[in-house]
Amino acid sequence: MNFFETRKYPQRFQYLLSIGLVLISALACFYSSKVLGYTVVALILLMTVSFIAMLFDIFPVLIASVLSAIIWNFFFIPPIYTFHIDNAEDALMFSLYFLIALVNAVLTFKIRQAEKKARDKEEKENTIKLYNTLLNSLSHELRTPISTIIGAVDTLKESGAQLPSKTQVELLNEIDIAGMRLNRQVENLLNMSRLESGILKPKYDWFDLNEVINNEIRKVEIVRDKTIVFEVNEQLPFFKLDVGLIQQIVNNLLNNALLYTPPNTTVRVEVKHENGHCIFTISDNGKGIPEHEISQIFNKFHRLPSSSTGGSGLGLSIVKGFVEAQKGAISLTNNAEGGALFRVSIPAETSYIINLKNE
Repeated sequence: MNFFETRKYPQRFQYLLSIGLVLISALACFYSSKVLGYTVVALILLMTVSFIAMLFDIFPVLIASVLSAIIWNFFFIPPIYTFHIDNAEDALMFSLYFLIALVNAVLTFKIRQAEKKARDKEEKENTIKLYNTLLNSLSHELRTPISTIIGAVDTLKESGAQLPSKTQVELLNEIDIAGMRLNRQVENLLNMSRLESGILKPKYDWFDLNEVINNEIRKVEIVRDKTIVFEVNEQLPFFKLDVGLIQQIVNNLLNNALLYTPPNTTVRVEVKHENGHCIFTISDNGKGIPEHEISQIFNKFHRLPSSSTGGSGLGLSIVKGFVEAQKGAISLTNNAEGGALFRVSIPAETSYIINLKNE
């Protein structure tokens, strides 16, 4: 039983559990009544009602409060097995018990309501903050490539014939780069939507990880003065995973390494097969990630405060979602010599070319 989900249980089940807890407590007290005394029993029953009030809705708690008062009167207050109370002190104690049990139930319910309102308000504020962050990021990330494309196209339309061929090629390259950047942002939004909707289901097939990484290196927008180093692992088997998700994971990690590192950075990609897992690492020799930021780096919309380059803060959260969708894990550490290292490990079936021909 999940302690925090009990109020979502059907009312009938809440009534049964509330009554059951009171009866169990009363039964335990009954067999210990000679040692405890009926005043101590009252405190135990009140504690039981308080516990029930933390778990269930108001009406099951009120029923438990009334039931505990009746049981205490009938089975514990002298003379027992009767609702008659001999002296005024016991009558006053019973009245106070009944009142305290009811007030306790109502106050606990009110406190829970106030806490729920506070949580709802905080969640609403956080949601608004996240959407503002997203809109602010996207306003830059989408507007910049769109403006580049429009400006370059206008220039080609108006002065295309008069422009040197070298300038035309440069403008076309700008359109190509801006188009890829725009496509990447749209893909990130669509991928995040797939993750949050819960409809993402990996489609497993055999592929060569060396080939996938080489293809993704050719696709990424290479930043000037930065280098990608990848040595093909000839001993690597074929893996059976979702090749589309693997492509997105590699692409996002490469773009992240290229966009958020200083000039003259070298990005290194390594792949291997170890203990039934497909493992690849993407590292750089940049400044690394502040230690206090590492635990938040995969959160949606999270960006480092020092980031000067635009970004929606979705890339790494999508990477984490795609890795976990294939039952894998991703980690981030800082290299001892400087720079960040992302390590992806996903359990996968493996096979070599000779075996694949027979499948």
